[in-house]
Amino acid sequence: MELTRRGFLAASGAALAGSLAFELSRQSVAFAFEADQEWKLVNTEEYTGVCCYCSGGCGSIISVRDNELINLEGDIDNPISAGGLCSKGATMFQLRNVVTEDTREVIHNPNRTTKPLVRRPGAAEWSDISWDELVKEVARHVKDTRDATFEEKDKNGLTVNRTLAIASLGGSQQNNEEDYLILKSMRSLGVIAIDNQARV
Repeated sequence: MELTRRGFLAASGAALAGSLAFELSRQSVAFAFEADQEWKLVNTEEYTGVCCYCSGGCGSIISVRDNELINLEGDIDNPISAGGLCSKGATMFQLRNVVTEDTREVIHNPNRTTKPLVRRPGAAEWSDISWDELVKEVARHVKDTRDATFEEKDKNGLTVNRTLAIASLGGSQQNNEEDYLILKSMRSLGVIAIDNQARV
């Protein structure tokens, strides 16, 4: 019997169709995976945020359960990063929690600073200070600096009402409303060196 190319293709197609029909018609065993633990994001609340490391404005999704951080990942709906995070942004989780090397358990980061610290002039160590004391000291430093450097008129006699000794630099996590209030408060002090690090 002489086998032509057309005959070979027809026989191959028939063999393939037959084997597929046989495989699809016979009963197969279904394997189900029984997880021994719950999915880690079950019963969590998700919040969107912005990465705190640079002025890029990359979005993040923060998963929280019972006021505890469970997971942090890139936000796929964010137009800046489209779900991607750089190596620093991907480790934002470690600002609050870390995974222990030996037990692989998630614990609060022991190196995280949770209260204000101050290093007095000439001191080598940082010391604790309350939030009320911190606000009073910062306000006192700002007032003393403004009073010592405030200019009502420049050298040509023009009214300027400014201080050149204080500057304000905003961050990428501030929204427009916060920036508006910061700008108004800085202008009321006479600060003219005002900038924001966000370049998006």
